[in-house]
Amino acid sequence: MKVIQLLPELKVGGVERGTVDLSEHLIKLGHDSAVISAGGHLVDLLDDHGAKHFTLPIAKKNFRAISQISNLQKIYSEFQPDIVHVRSRFPAWINYFALKNFKGTKPIVISTFHGLYSKPFYSKSMSYADEIIVISKTVQDYVKKNYHVNESNLHLIYRGCDLEEFNAVPLNEEWKDAWFEEFPQTKNKIILNLPGRITSWKGIESFIDLFSKIDTSKFHGIIPGPVAHNKNSYFNSLNKLIKHKNLSAHLTFCGSRSDIANVYKISDIVMNLSSKPEPFGRTVIEAAACGSHVMGWDRGGVKESINLINPAGLVMHGNIKMLADQIDKVLATAPPLSIPKQFTKESLVRSTMNVYELALSKAS
Repeated sequence: MKVIQLLPELKVGGVERGTVDLSEHLIKLGHDSAVISAGGHLVDLLDDHGAKHFTLPIAKKNFRAISQISNLQKIYSEFQPDIVHVRSRFPAWINYFALKNFKGTKPIVISTFHGLYSKPFYSKSMSYADEIIVISKTVQDYVKKNYHVNESNLHLIYRGCDLEEFNAVPLNEEWKDAWFEEFPQTKNKIILNLPGRITSWKGIESFIDLFSKIDTSKFHGIIPGPVAHNKNSYFNSLNKLIKHKNLSAHLTFCGSRSDIANVYKISDIVMNLSSKPEPFGRTVIEAAACGSHVMGWDRGGVKESINLINPAGLVMHGNIKMLADQIDKVLATAPPLSIPKQFTKESLVRSTMNVYELALSKAS
């Protein structure tokens, strides 16, 4: 089997890591794997396990990217894939037009809907596939509602957590000492964690409001995540809000962390409070795999995840008082010892391979 995955770039992100994980699994099973993207540091991981990478400037929605249609056709002619797996809307459009007038044998097209896309017409390219993977029931319902697809071609495959990276192995004392030296304000406190990049829909304002309703002598809040250059103004407004509410001593921005698994482990509860429904909620699964309690709003993919881990962690959307009241109830329950198998990397790659094999059997 020859498989090409197509996505904008190979930098940091769950989609990107999933692409690399699947590629590695394909190679281990003796198949040929290739990825087409604009590049990024994860390309090195493809090289490590023997996959090919074809560099095309398709990360930006512009004329230069559209002009790559003929180059994409050349790659398909050279590699002769049995399957092309598209993981993003704009590359999916380029693939659609590349295959429309393709002279060779056309590959089977698989798409993965990774999100609840806000522009259904623009997102229509993801529905132009022989088989469609959806990453949660929430996304599945979205696809059924917005696109004319055959439901028998829809396949629910949750995102997969790598248990080699995210697990309940205890923290070593050296790391803990370094953490408390960097963040002494968190010592002897119940640590509440809201991970994610600093952006307006991640629910940071709700997290700040929460600290106006709990005993701050017991709790400390941490917000690990990068601040993009174009988010500096928003980041400054958050700091002003915290200062206005006299919470500066109780909330800490931790910046981007390469040791996020350990940050989950040092945390008593990891929260997801996004202001719009999440298609999946990867941080919830990662944190639970690390043995941390998890909490979040009772909707979207987060609801699906937490409901299978500890339903006590679900709170009515936007109800900050209920969120505050529920914390002690969650802490009184046993922390998760593991995550459901359907949320593991192994399940993700195995289930995706099953979709590939199904598609090939239909075509034969």
